[in-house]
Amino acid sequence: MNLIFDIGNTATKIALYDGDKKITSFRTKQYSWDKMQEMFEPYREKLNRAIVSTVRNTPEFIIDLATHGIPEVHILTHRTKLPFRNEYETPETLGTDRLAAVAGAYYLFPGRNILVIDAGSAVTYDYISGKLYKGGNISPGLSMRFKALHRFTGKLPLGSTVEKYLSPGKNTHDAITAGVINGLIFEINEYIRSFEDQNIDFKVLFTGGDSGYLKDRISHKVSYVPDLVLDGLNHILEYNAKNN
Repeated sequence: MNLIFDIGNTATKIALYDGDKKITSFRTKQYSWDKMQEMFEPYREKLNRAIVSTVRNTPEFIIDLATHGIPEVHILTHRTKLPFRNEYETPETLGTDRLAAVAGAYYLFPGRNILVIDAGSAVTYDYISGKLYKGGNISPGLSMRFKALHRFTGKLPLGSTVEKYLSPGKNTHDAITAGVINGLIFEINEYIRSFEDQNIDFKVLFTGGDSGYLKDRISHKVSYVPDLVLDGLNHILEYNAKNN
């Protein structure tokens, strides 16, 4: 069995895989040694490998937990072996979550032209062509946009996502809500439209914490893959086990 840690900017996802099959997973903002021990103790004797991906400082107990009794532990870095070629000019600065999402996309649709949109704290747009990772772009996510309007202005209140809002806004609350949400929707739609114009035999994959909220609001057809990063991390772990 494989133990997967995806430590993001605002939350951590943890999963167990048996080969390519996900057994269980959960998302948390608060975790402790005791909680982790309790959750994984029933699987302890079956755990063969672990992988840790992080975009921030990793609590020491996570590393201790992963290395305690697990024969093979992999910390994902730019030096990790990948099933595709990375054309990023500064691979040491490329977020491991982006690498994992690309690996998940490549595993699902090998050889295709793929746009991976990960809508989380930041929104990332990553491009794959065949076996080449071509790079991508980074944009502020929904929460970051709301917080920026509130923080860098004198009187604007802090907005948030809601199911219904008026556009154009008839009050400041709706004006902020519509401006932030519609602005990101328009951005995503244009990225997809441009990608479709430039590629054939393509796929657009949508993942990340805000993707569930956004997926039915964009105009283009996308494949919603909420576990893309976890699947990618598991695939990277399996790939390295076979190629080391």
